[in-house]
Amino acid sequence: MYKHILIPTDGSSLAMTAVKQGLDFAKAIGAEVTALTVFEPFHLLTLETDMITDTPEIYHRHAKAEAKATLAKVEALAKARGVVCHPVEVESDHPYEAIIAAAKKHKCDLIAMASHGRKGIQSILLGSETQKVLTHSSLPVLVYR
Repeated sequence: MYKHILIPTDGSSLAMTAVKQGLDFAKAIGAEVTALTVFEPFHLLTLETDMITDTPEIYHRHAKAEAKATLAKVEALAKARGVVCHPVEVESDHPYEAIIAAAKKHKCDLIAMASHGRKGIQSILLGSETQKVLTHSSLPVLVYR
């Protein structure tokens, strides 16, 4: 069975539900977890309102703080379940690539993630990161809805 599960999250409500389910699964099978959050680099042309209103330095500081806060929530959930959890934050223009690369780097044998994260126009224009992971990953992917 699986020994090391990568659980990526963007901190959204659906993603945190998937985190809880992924952690429950990890506990049930005795697996450890790497929790991953990916934040995008600052861009001058963007759909992200944070990047429009912030300077690159302020955006980066806020993005890292949000990533750390998201991972702290996952770590607390893992600890409550008695699951070993390794938090990882990555900056990337392509979250799906960062997810796949992190799974390989940390020798994960399963990726467990939410069915989607982005909402509205971003999901239409940018597509589902989950769909991209499913398309490009050579590892098994467990998708929570």
